[in-house]
Amino acid sequence: MKFLSREENRVLEIPTIQIRPNKTQPRKSFDEDDLRLLSQSISTNGILQPLTVRKLSATEYELVAGERRLRAAVLAGLTKVPCVLIKCTDKESAIFALLENIQRADLNMFEEARGISRLIRKYGLTQEDAAIRLGRKQSTIANKMRLLKLSMEEQDWILQAGLSERHARALLRIDDEEVRKEMLSKIVAENLSAKDTEDEVVKLLCRTTVTTTATQDKKFIVRDVRIFVNTIAKAVDTMRLSGINAVAKKAETEDYIEYTVKIPKNEATAHKIKHNKSA
Repeated sequence: MKFLSREENRVLEIPTIQIRPNKTQPRKSFDEDDLRLLSQSISTNGILQPLTVRKLSATEYELVAGERRLRAAVLAGLTKVPCVLIKCTDKESAIFALLENIQRADLNMFEEARGISRLIRKYGLTQEDAAIRLGRKQSTIANKMRLLKLSMEEQDWILQAGLSERHARALLRIDDEEVRKEMLSKIVAENLSAKDTEDEVVKLLCRTTVTTTATQDKKFIVRDVRIFVNTIAKAVDTMRLSGINAVAKKAETEDYIEYTVKIPKNEATAHKIKHNKSA
């Protein structure tokens, strides 16, 4: 970022009609009550901190930072606002807009995550690059990005309930969206703290693991039984091919699988005598 040399150390009064909003502005929602209060303050005291803009043409500027102040100024009826003019690229403008909102804590957790995600996608940054430019740890950027795995419905629900980012990260441990929504409903209904939420999620995951393991073990046992049953069936088929009129009957009850094999004694004895003579 560079200040334009001719305008250095100068604050310009620029008509609000000539200022375009920043297309990469990460903040999408503005509290109407907060804007009204800021508007009243601006009407009384003026704008204490100038907006930051960059020049697009002789009569057009793009807002880099200060959209909340600009909206409040328009609401207060101002036709001109004080601005500091800077020279920057599209990428730098996007970074400055995101940085200002982060530093002023103006973004909710999901707006911040979406802003970082857009920055990375649009300008081909790595998470490490974004972390350096935003003054964050790479792990912090990674955790922010993971929040976007929650559905928009879940995100809205979390924000409306006033839950923290720690609540959201705990929920991310649940892969199944329906199960996750059930847990979210429980958190809101019982007003669970972030620590209680983490404990409940751990309990849920432990129960799920035990149930899954038990189910897998049960299925393994059933597969083993089928192997035995198939072995019996093959043995009966072999006897029949050898001339023994064996009869097999399978029946199932609630508690057992019954398999009965009947071999006629005379055929079995005759087969044995025949075999001995052949030897």
